[in-house]
Amino acid sequence: MALKDIKTKIGATLRTHKVTRAMEAVSAVKMRKTQSAALSGRPYARAALSILTRLAGTEGMRRHPLAQARDVRKLALVLITSDKGLAGALNSGVIKAAVEALAKYPDATVTVYAYGKKGEEYFARRGYAIAQSFENKCDDVPLAVMEELTRDISDGFLLGAYDKVITVYSDFKSTFEQIPTVRRLLPLSMDALKDIVEGILPVKGKWSHEISLAAPTEYVIEPSGSDVLDVLIPRLIAVSLYHMLLEAKASEHSARMVAMKNASDKSKEVAHDLTRLFNKIRQAAITREVSEIISGREALAT
Repeated sequence: MALKDIKTKIGATLRTHKVTRAMEAVSAVKMRKTQSAALSGRPYARAALSILTRLAGTEGMRRHPLAQARDVRKLALVLITSDKGLAGALNSGVIKAAVEALAKYPDATVTVYAYGKKGEEYFARRGYAIAQSFENKCDDVPLAVMEELTRDISDGFLLGAYDKVITVYSDFKSTFEQIPTVRRLLPLSMDALKDIVEGILPVKGKWSHEISLAAPTEYVIEPSGSDVLDVLIPRLIAVSLYHMLLEAKASEHSARMVAMKNASDKSKEVAHDLTRLFNKIRQAAITREVSEIISGREALAT
């Protein structure tokens, strides 16, 4: 390899290093912001979903239309991915988990609600029906967006357009660990809600040990239990979706920061190796030239 080519590669690698370092710094700032939002929202999400969990065991909830289990012939998938790449295996992990979840219902008609372009593009290319798609660029997403999505899937479930609704997203555990997670939204059940609530709990710390949720035999609700549940259930489902979106946001920026850090470290390592190679070849060329000069001088002397 010529010295000029090596020098060009060193320059290109160092420029790449500057770009990845800048992206790492930007992602680190966004990571801290989204992690704070996700972690600070966990107590609220758990409290809200605990209400729904306690209601799930009551007779009124069991008779509610949104809690009626049916044979799954029509399935709705709410998929939360990012709009941008450069986040390691984050999006591919979520999409893989979604594909594995859909494989359990080979005969079901699937409708996709895609939050993020990566998931939308994957399922659109494979011929799935995309009911709605949302951009996932802004970190400050209003709850109203999730409420609109909740109304759509709830109305679809009530009208029989869907027999089951699941959501797939990336659950934030730590800066270096994000887990693709599948949750059932509808029909409501005590077990499914318990899984969501228990998934909110941190692995360790102050809130890591909470009392198990138990449903009472019955609540007395006034003025009308059905009217209250009709308003309360969609609201709490929207809170659940919003919590999942916050977790996915924290996971996205954490994964991107780690990916950019790895890219920066690798580019620095490559530049160092190329510099060593450049110096080695240059030194060999100088040694060869010196040897030729000495050999020529000795030849002239004789």
